Amino acid sequence: MTFATSTPDAPDANAPLGTGSRGTRVLGGAILVGVALSVVYGLFISPPDAQLGETIRIIYLHVPTVMAAYAAFIVTAVGSAMYLWKKTEGWDLIAASAAEIGVLFFAVTIIDGALWGKVTWGVFWRWEPRLTTSAVLLLMYIGYLVVRAIPADPRTRATRCPVIGLVAVVNIPIVHKAVDWWRGLHQGRTVLATIDPDMSGTQLFAMYAALATGLLVFAWLLVHRFRVAYLTERAADVGLDDAIAERRAEGVAQ
Repeated sequence: MTFATSTPDAPDANAPLGTGSRGTRVLGGAILVGVALSVVYGLFISPPDAQLGETIRIIYLHVPTVMAAYAAFIVTAVGSAMYLWKKTEGWDLIAASAAEIGVLFFAVTIIDGALWGKVTWGVFWRWEPRLTTSAVLLLMYIGYLVVRAIPADPRTRATRCPVIGLVAVVNIPIVHKAVDWWRGLHQGRTVLATIDPDMSGTQLFAMYAALATGLLVFAWLLVHRFRVAYLTERAADVGLDDAIAERRAEGVAQ
């Protein structure tokens, strides 16, 4: 994706005119197929786990949401770095859009993780390493969004927020490796680790189908949220230009 290097006041000839496109419709179709496969294999075809029983099926939601959140936060960091380098508004909007989606996915991750914890541990929450670092990560990105919501000069805000986005992303490997670095209740890593030989083929298929679907959902949401943010910014610029022109006209008339 490329952006014009012009200032926000200059229109971009390649700017989106709406939130949908042929690409997003194709992406939406792929998501529907992925959801169908994930539901059928995850809920009906894959066998229960030898230790966790039927509760293993929560993993087909838990893993995709956390990996989609990680992807969103990484995109936020990349967009933040690119904005600090290029000073292009589009990168700042991508960073902000990805952060919003990442917070949504990660909140779902913590909620379904709490439900899973209630079944396996008997409580919704324990201040063990993985859960504690996850809570810190979520709060950091909520803070990022709060800073963006504070009324300020757009350029000042767009300079402060990327710094937070770059600092917050450092916590992702800490969260991911917490189960290896510290002793806790949380099970070991399931994805991006050695494949568990005890998982059946249908379990693995359901896992990776759900994971791919979660990432596709993130991509679909990112495209739409970015386009909404871009069009909102353009509408605000047009409204400001109209107000300035109106005031100038009033001054001439007087």
